[in-house]
Amino acid sequence: MLNSELPDSVLSLHNQILYWFDQPLGRSLQALEARHIRQALPRLYGTVALQVGRVGRLDLMTTAVPPTRILLDRDIGRSRCSVKGTPDSLPFESKSVDLVILPHTLDFTEQPRQVLREVHRVLSPEGHVIILGFNPMSAWGLWRLIARYRSAMPWRGNFLKLSRIKDWLDLLDFELAQGRMLYYRPPLQKSRFRDRLAFLEKIGDRWWPMGAAVYMVVAKKRVLGMTPLQPSWYGRKAVVSGMAEPAAKVIYPRIPHWLRRDRSG
Repeated sequence: MLNSELPDSVLSLHNQILYWFDQPLGRSLQALEARHIRQALPRLYGTVALQVGRVGRLDLMTTAVPPTRILLDRDIGRSRCSVKGTPDSLPFESKSVDLVILPHTLDFTEQPRQVLREVHRVLSPEGHVIILGFNPMSAWGLWRLIARYRSAMPWRGNFLKLSRIKDWLDLLDFELAQGRMLYYRPPLQKSRFRDRLAFLEKIGDRWWPMGAAVYMVVAKKRVLGMTPLQPSWYGRKAVVSGMAEPAAKVIYPRIPHWLRRDRSG
């Protein structure tokens, strides 16, 4: 039964999203998204993590480092969230959250840019945001253009271009930290057909990285106007010449070329 056959009187927009992600194709997509989010979370530290909106049954914050984990949603009864609210007006104090997860939140809101402004407001300095969004430059985006049921989920979503997300993040003084493209299979409803195309997940990153259904972006809130303080020992002559360099180094993940911002223009 297609979502388009369910009238708005039966399912609200919010419940239609939950309904779609509870179908075989939605569950298949979210399982892959959850796996990659859980891999990224252990490297993001803090004390408070916030997930804005729920799109499926899976708990995306199981591997989060922050001990306080808050789920904000519109329907506190059905999704059993911690806080009831809307993404464009977050009920939190400024600089009170260290990590924000937006699982397709920007896809299903009328004011995606305002949502990012709110995320920037509530994030603490050096805090991180993880964004999942549908890629319009994919087979899913093409299907959205020709789909007969444009009012059905998830095709009625915004499908924002990654370049637009990057521009908004740059204007809000976010620094791009990590990125991945996810789910290279077309939006097939039959599990047996999707399983036959599972090999696309292994070769997609190499052959058509921008053809995936979903992009995952991790960005860090910059702290402007701060001058790093040099340690008291900086610049002193070594007591013993030829001292070895420290063994430990901080290695940052390599940012994919498609995520880097072109500043030539």
